[in-house]
Amino acid sequence: MPSIVSGPRKSAATKEFVPLAQAATKSSGGRFLAQGGKVTVFEGEPPKPRVVVQVWDSLEKIQAWRASAEFKASRQVGEKYAKFRTYAIEGLPQ
Repeated sequence: MPSIVSGPRKSAATKEFVPLAQAATKSSGGRFLAQGGKVTVFEGEPPKPRVVVQVWDSLEKIQAWRASAEFKASRQVGEKYAKFRTYAIEGLPQ
């Protein structure tokens, strides 16, 4: 199940928030598919400057991660730098 996160791009955020967020994601079973790379827009509004695509085994795992103390602590730091837009998208069987 992919999860799309749009969030901080400030250099202070990359030093303080990003390592916390990455550790919280990885320790809960999330994997990174794309992270902050170049976005090419074909149609519509472009996303915010930093986009992260994560992959999770299930919606329940994403929900457990978001309810964890580790996620909440990292998000509290992240909110100093950005307003987040986060989505979960149900994937197709592979």
